[in-house]
Amino acid sequence: MTYDALIIGAGHNGLVCAFYLARAGLKVRIVERRDIVGGAAVTEEFHPGFRNSVASYTVSLLQPKVIKDMKLADHGYRVIERPISNFLPQENGDFLKLGGGLQRTQAEFARFSKKDAAALPAYYDALENVAEVLRGLALKAPPNVGDGLRTLYDGAMQGRALSKLTLEQQRDVLDLFTKSARTFLDSWFESEAVKAAFGFDAVVGNYASPDTPGSAYVLLHHVFGEVNGKKGAWGHSIGGMGTITQIMAKICRDMGVEISLESPVDQVLVDGDKVVGVRLVSGEEIAASRVIANVGPKLLYEKMMAPSDLPADFLKRAKAFKAGSGTFRMNVALSQLPRFTSHPEPGEHHQSGIIIAPTLDYMDRAFMDAKMHGWSKAPIVEMLIPSTVDDSLAPPGCHVASLFCQQFAPVLPDGRDWDDEEEAAADCIIDTVEKNAPGFRASIIAQTRLSPKGLERKFGLSGGDIMHGNMSLDQLWAARPVLGHGSYRGPVAGLYMCGAGTHPGGGVTGAPGHNAARAILSDGSIFGKLRGR
Repeated sequence: MTYDALIIGAGHNGLVCAFYLARAGLKVRIVERRDIVGGAAVTEEFHPGFRNSVASYTVSLLQPKVIKDMKLADHGYRVIERPISNFLPQENGDFLKLGGGLQRTQAEFARFSKKDAAALPAYYDALENVAEVLRGLALKAPPNVGDGLRTLYDGAMQGRALSKLTLEQQRDVLDLFTKSARTFLDSWFESEAVKAAFGFDAVVGNYASPDTPGSAYVLLHHVFGEVNGKKGAWGHSIGGMGTITQIMAKICRDMGVEISLESPVDQVLVDGDKVVGVRLVSGEEIAASRVIANVGPKLLYEKMMAPSDLPADFLKRAKAFKAGSGTFRMNVALSQLPRFTSHPEPGEHHQSGIIIAPTLDYMDRAFMDAKMHGWSKAPIVEMLIPSTVDDSLAPPGCHVASLFCQQFAPVLPDGRDWDDEEEAAADCIIDTVEKNAPGFRASIIAQTRLSPKGLERKFGLSGGDIMHGNMSLDQLWAARPVLGHGSYRGPVAGLYMCGAGTHPGGGVTGAPGHNAARAILSDGSIFGKLRGR
């Protein structure tokens, strides 16, 4: 049998792509290396009675169109919005809460700076104006450089939204795409706590300092999502992130998509100048008219394809594609909620993002430490405790917490190996939380840890990069992953990409999967229901 489309990787983007292709009438098969669907968006039991999202851990960026088209809510998709966005303990024993509405946040900011409180509405407006442009571009393929008049036409059409912005708004766009997070935030606020509250988003999954030029864009990337129709909100998926991908897989199977687990791909097969299928590690060959890779560009082009099957210039540039997000991921089973020195009693802060990164200087030191020593002596830690709103994740009275941590070098200096130093790095993370919440270490019943190497080994994320590649200006939009191949089409006929290494990048969005399916359908004679939408 020859499949119309074979997708490598059953992560959420692969499942979204499969859905749209199957809906248009194509015969689709997905091959997945692991024994579970979901890629990095999975829920697993890591200690008897304790379950949690293993890698991806929170919801905001999943496209409303994807949710609607796949009818996820009809199949049990449910997200509970955080009561406030984030809680940041401060080094002086105080704390800052972000979110819960404009007036409430202004009142909170006024404790640190009345000037910053007054500036907040204009800041929100500036970000929202740019975020709205990004939302409009997220479900559109970038103009493909090299396509002649088509490139000019697509570029002009997508540039219309920018042209409608005022001059001041266009200046904000330029600032956000080129400046460091610190430079951008310094132009708005004076309080270090306030700047940290916003600057944290600039280093999430970004192996960089808030002083790194272009880091302001990463800040913006994390604010253009929504939860339950509320723009910029974040929430907890009931049942963990794996519930989302399990629902997607069921919908795909109901539409006739074949999903083969424990089926790692050895090589993409090319005959002449066209893809003809894949060969699995087992030796089985599967014929397909189209191969769609839901893996990162580095994994696809450096490990799954023969160099002789790729244009030499393309391969050179693909090898130069930068990946490595500086992320260390932990899950912990807890006997009780952490009691923060600055806010010891249970409350809404336990249902928010708990951010241990009180200043931009703290974040900068974390990055500099990682570059010099391999990881930060005082790492950036985001803790979420989803069991506060979903009691199915832990036994009564107990909790599970996600620890998403930065900065940890993708490759340790001096030839050191993460397998030898993972435990010490995890202890450093726990010590960092312990300083803010005494008794935290004693409350830990069990833990899992994934260094950058562990993330690569478990999920196939090159360099442990949760975004499939750096979200830097040279690797965005039409240049993601390589200029001339930013429209989801690979350098070989019949080869496509649908993962986070394509526009609009990382996060559980479904946008790359949606857009890749559109490109595939537009290239063939089948237009289906997706065409023109």
